[in-house]
Amino acid sequence: MKGQGFESPAIKDLSNKTVIEPFAPFLLRNYRRLWPGDLLTSWAFEMENIVLGWYILVESGSVLLLTVFGSLLYLGTLVSPVFGVLGDRMGHRKLLCLMRGVYILLSLLLLFLAFADSLDPIVVLQISALTGIVRPSDLAIRGALVTEIVQPRQLTSALSISRTTTDSARIAGALTGASVFAVVGLQYAYIIVVCLYLAGLLLTLSVGSSKYSETEESLSSMPRATSWRDFLGGMSYVWRTPHILAAMWVAFVVNLTAFPFCIGLLPYVAKEIYSADQTGLGYIAASFALGALLGSLMLSVIGNRIRPARMMIIFAVIWNLLIAVFGMTDGLMSGIFVLVLSGLAQSLSLLPLAVMLMRTSDRKYRGLVMGVRMLAIYGLPVGLLIAGALISHFGFRFTALLYGVVGVSSILAIVIISRRHIWSLNAEANST
Repeated sequence: MKGQGFESPAIKDLSNKTVIEPFAPFLLRNYRRLWPGDLLTSWAFEMENIVLGWYILVESGSVLLLTVFGSLLYLGTLVSPVFGVLGDRMGHRKLLCLMRGVYILLSLLLLFLAFADSLDPIVVLQISALTGIVRPSDLAIRGALVTEIVQPRQLTSALSISRTTTDSARIAGALTGASVFAVVGLQYAYIIVVCLYLAGLLLTLSVGSSKYSETEESLSSMPRATSWRDFLGGMSYVWRTPHILAAMWVAFVVNLTAFPFCIGLLPYVAKEIYSADQTGLGYIAASFALGALLGSLMLSVIGNRIRPARMMIIFAVIWNLLIAVFGMTDGLMSGIFVLVLSGLAQSLSLLPLAVMLMRTSDRKYRGLVMGVRMLAIYGLPVGLLIAGALISHFGFRFTALLYGVVGVSSILAIVIISRRHIWSLNAEANST
């Protein structure tokens, strides 16, 4: 079965311990090709974020403009469910390749403007808005594609290992992006970004169809409704499935209250709170990613034994508490330590959330469910914009403490309302 989902009969029966179980997905040829493609694309994302974020802050001197930049990168969360429907209909691999082609075109445009000396913060914001329409759906579509490639029992390990592409990219992208920008400037840093995007697209194109997946074969034989009916049906499915709806609210809350301090505001924290340069920014961005990477690796080993919904809730609360603590730090090393713990809590909350959604969702709505999950990311740009205004008036410490309190309170409210569906050990959301 060369070139398809499996390479040998031994791989179909994982009771044959030919490899360490957490790394069993790498026995699949498609997974071995998709994973490095995701890795290189994620490296490009993170390097681009650091380079452009620092450029905007230095050129404009405005934390508010920085938060606008961070918000525009998630503009496409509003249409993520539409991307989910398109992926379910046309195939997740094909859509992912088209999306990555768009990244290349836009990065080439920015590179051309940089060498033509026609770049300024407003132009960067305009191009970022175009990128932000497509980029938020990348993680959802790649997750749906992974679900088609691997066996159900491999899902937690596969998604955890897949998530390491994002986590490791935040380390490599943060350190490399900051260093290259400081040494050779924006233009040459962006040449690297373009090359990473191109290599990621070529690897994604090499992924073949998976005979293991029931999605393409079974759904292609079903009578298909219009895209609009698919969309309405999928949204109705999410709304009337309590544990899925609760997971969406948890995702929205952590994006609103926790992520702004771990991603979008880091250039401000590095420059204004810790008085650090680009290298310091790289260190604190990498520290959050390091914690997230440790969490992903941990789940790749113990993933089949966790209670997904309970773990999602517990570590969402811990993550928001750490945000309040982060606001109290006044030194680079203490901030790095708290961010490592925050990254760990992030992985141990959001990865179980993704596993729960993938494992329990109706397969014909799987792409749309993950699209709605990405819609929850819209909490991040909202949280960033509000944080920017609050920091300007009340300071960083007050804003971080306020966000931590609001986050913990909101998560506890979700647990109270949906306790039977996401906290009970007998709930479908906590099946192992």
